[in-house]
Amino acid sequence: MGIIVQKFGGSSVANLERLEYVSEHIINEVKKGNKVVVVVSAQGKTTDRLISEEAEITDNPNGREHDVLVSTGEQITTAKLAMLLNKKKYKAVSLAGWQIPIITNSEFTNSRIRYIHNDTIEEYLNSGNVVIVAGFQGIDENGNITTFGRGGSDTTAVAIAASLKAEKCDIYTDVDGVYTSDPRIVNTVKKLKTISYDEMLEMSSMGAKVLHNRCVEIGKKYNVPIYVKSTFEKNSIGTLVTNKNLEDLVINGVTKDDYISRITLVGLENKIGKTYQLFKILARNLINVDVIVQSFGEHITKDIAFTVKMNDLKKTLEVLENNKEELGIKDILHSENLSKVSIIGVGIANKPGVAADMFEALYESNINMHMISTSEIKISVLVNSNQADLAVKTIHKKFFGE
Repeated sequence: MGIIVQKFGGSSVANLERLEYVSEHIINEVKKGNKVVVVVSAQGKTTDRLISEEAEITDNPNGREHDVLVSTGEQITTAKLAMLLNKKKYKAVSLAGWQIPIITNSEFTNSRIRYIHNDTIEEYLNSGNVVIVAGFQGIDENGNITTFGRGGSDTTAVAIAASLKAEKCDIYTDVDGVYTSDPRIVNTVKKLKTISYDEMLEMSSMGAKVLHNRCVEIGKKYNVPIYVKSTFEKNSIGTLVTNKNLEDLVINGVTKDDYISRITLVGLENKIGKTYQLFKILARNLINVDVIVQSFGEHITKDIAFTVKMNDLKKTLEVLENNKEELGIKDILHSENLSKVSIIGVGIANKPGVAADMFEALYESNINMHMISTSEIKISVLVNSNQADLAVKTIHKKFFGE
């Protein structure tokens, strides 16, 4: 028997009753003879509460102190779960990210893991303990607590599984696997038995909330089998995220990503290096750009449109305005209240007519597309937010039926 990593999200550990469910999943693996590492999130809405309390003090918190504050939620969960297992006569120990340690870079609120020291975890495992790790956090080279951003406990779990060469990583949540769309929008969703890392990465990046996209990147890089399972269903099989998709589907999902804004730069100088200069400035200011469309003018100018998340819009407009003269931009336009709707599947590249079917579905529902972006396994369109749910439903019906 080997090492199993289990991760339980905030809804799975929200109260004592749910911690009992969690403890049974852990004990079942221990009884099989496995060594178990458990990664947990903060209970329920704890992180939201901490951020609200922070906002009572300041609307512009220092990044270091923000991370110190929000990291406490996970530590509370680890201690409670360890106590519960101890009460049930199972050895368990709680560890914060800095106690392992999980070494990260120094980008507060969105740090990335550099490496994980295995010695502490392995020592406790070899002495018969269940090791319970606080998700979503690490420590930088200067001893500062850092956090990975929302959903970062998934990343903690898969990274530890990769570092320890675990047999698998089970991600327990309140849904029994990965579905073809959001069940809250589409009534006829289908559960997938398997999905490839690439497809899952696209789905996570395009708005699906099942897995943190960075955890999928790590899983793919180190070939960690990831199972998405339900905390509240016994013997849940869930969905396996692996290096290949075993199901014969043209597409595997329809996703929606809200709170998108589009920025259009009119009359940008059509010179070599201007596009590079533009996006270098945005990158320097830590602005993440998604869909990009460039159209060339007849002679000396071109227009470029791109999307950013709504919470980056104000900052992006300020950066562009400050560099407008340097970049040679005639005008800066923007649109708000947009959503990105995407279809994802490895079958897209080899199946003619997929884009036409998607666009036909939108046409039949009288939904206008503002931008289009494609790759080998994804087609995304930008639509008005008030039509996004309808777009998801009509596209899902086109590919999966009633």
